[in-house]
Amino acid sequence: MLLMEKNNLTEEIEALVKFYGSNRSALLTILHEVQKKYRYVPDFAQQEIARLLDIHPVEVYSVISFYAFLNSTPKGKNIVRLCQTITCEMHGKKEIATAVERELGIKIGETTKDNKFTVEYANCLGMCDEGPAMAINDRVFTHLTPEKAINILNEIR
Repeated sequence: MLLMEKNNLTEEIEALVKFYGSNRSALLTILHEVQKKYRYVPDFAQQEIARLLDIHPVEVYSVISFYAFLNSTPKGKNIVRLCQTITCEMHGKKEIATAVERELGIKIGETTKDNKFTVEYANCLGMCDEGPAMAINDRVFTHLTPEKAINILNEIR
């Protein structure tokens, strides 16, 4: 990361801390704001957040690694999360995963070369009565079939 970029990031985080507060309780909100802008929370941002909130960097990283919607590494513009609960498994999750992998040309856990899509599993999307389900960024799609999943991906492209 260039020095100029680091200075800008530090200023952005300082503004977030000023707005949300410097208490530990602001950590998740600040992480979410950084994630929204950069699609992940860079190492330098983690260090700066820890410094400004006066907490250890390991605490910042532990929160990022705990929540599926936070990332410490770059992801694609569209993050496709396939629900992997037993309910979705029983309703065809495997066929959905195969169709998504084939359509995007990547495996679960990978990002397309153009950085448009990252595909990963989610432990639960809270849609057990409407599975199989997948989320793409902030939108949840339910009652999926392989064909419906492919159509959704093509609409997003």
